[in-house]
Amino acid sequence: MTQPKSGRLALHWQIFIAIGLAVIAGLWAGEEGAVFGVTFYSLFDFIGQLFMNLLKMLIVPLIASSMIVGVAGLGASESLGRLGGRTLLLYAATSLGAILVGLALVNVVKPGVIDGQPAGEELLAFEASTADVESRIAGRDAGDIVQIFIRMIPENVFSAASDNGAILGVIFFSLLFGFFMTRIGPVHGQMLLSFWKAVFEVMTKITEWVMTLAPIGVFGLVAEVVAKAGLAAAGPLALFAACVLAGLAIHFLVTLPLLIRVITGLRPWPLYPAMAPAFLTAFSTASSSATLPLTLDCIEKRAGVPNKVAGFTVPIGATINMDGTALYECAAVIFIAQAYGVELGFFTQFTVVILALLTSIGVAGIPAASLVAIAVILTAVGLPAEAIGVLFVFDRVLDMSRTMVNVAGDSAVAVIVARLEGERGILGQH
Repeated sequence: MTQPKSGRLALHWQIFIAIGLAVIAGLWAGEEGAVFGVTFYSLFDFIGQLFMNLLKMLIVPLIASSMIVGVAGLGASESLGRLGGRTLLLYAATSLGAILVGLALVNVVKPGVIDGQPAGEELLAFEASTADVESRIAGRDAGDIVQIFIRMIPENVFSAASDNGAILGVIFFSLLFGFFMTRIGPVHGQMLLSFWKAVFEVMTKITEWVMTLAPIGVFGLVAEVVAKAGLAAAGPLALFAACVLAGLAIHFLVTLPLLIRVITGLRPWPLYPAMAPAFLTAFSTASSSATLPLTLDCIEKRAGVPNKVAGFTVPIGATINMDGTALYECAAVIFIAQAYGVELGFFTQFTVVILALLTSIGVAGIPAASLVAIAVILTAVGLPAEAIGVLFVFDRVLDMSRTMVNVAGDSAVAVIVARLEGERGILGQH
């Protein structure tokens, strides 16, 4: 495992300090604070956008080179099939575990019920955002989920590479390219492999440089959010937010470590300091895809997962494995049902669980992300889709938190798959 350089504060501590300073700066400056006619809010936004653009700039070349090198390193089709099967099965298992945690908590706590009565009337004050919700989900239904899988096979791979919502297409093409690259003979195959290894090495170096700027970028992103939203709570929704955060914490600190321990026999706790820079960046950016370069760097260099496993599992996970999002979708639907005074039976709740699992797979490629997925589930169980307007109050904080859990799920699965593939030295253990 890579150790921080002597005499220099570890990156995750730098990011953590930057988040603390950002909260202070955001509260102090607000949206109106300015110097020489320039608002601090616009400065925070400028810094955050530059950092986000740097991260997004790395995504396509890093995914392509990492997956091609990783798949080519697997060699035989049996190895690829075994690795793919294990990866998808584990991603489904972690997402299902997260959903069940959220389902249990929201049924026990009942955040949508106040003093024995549905909280619907208490939430009317927040319906000002309904028009915004309707405009974002207008004309969308379960067919949008199907389109995600259609876009997995792109008509034009270069067009897919330029479309942030079509990363699955890049992954699919890279998987095919890496697989067949090993079947064109040693002369051309080795030449191509050397080229893509060189591209991957260059992208790794660029990623390391971008990581040194992470504390500054995170400061801008978090300060912007705090300056605009402050830290105010919003009545009945505070309990729902607390319920979701508790569920995310349980999945993050109990479910995932338990899976690692039971399946691999490894001590899971070294994963957390190893992945801390990626976790904190995911929290501040609220984007699994934007965090992907840092996730790959941490899982390989700090957690000890070899590229042939990490290069396959992590890019796929950043696109289809959304543990935190799946938990949130399920909890939000049950909460809204409680607030409307609708009793959801076992079969209906089972339907919610299945839909949350399926929609979380494709949610990253859908405009309006989890809002559309939640709208699909609400419609399926007979609840008004516009009710999700009340979720906007805490959505940013919860989005940041569930993104960190999404990245934790990706890293946990990478560790488990690597161990099942017979790799050693993972998390500094043998």
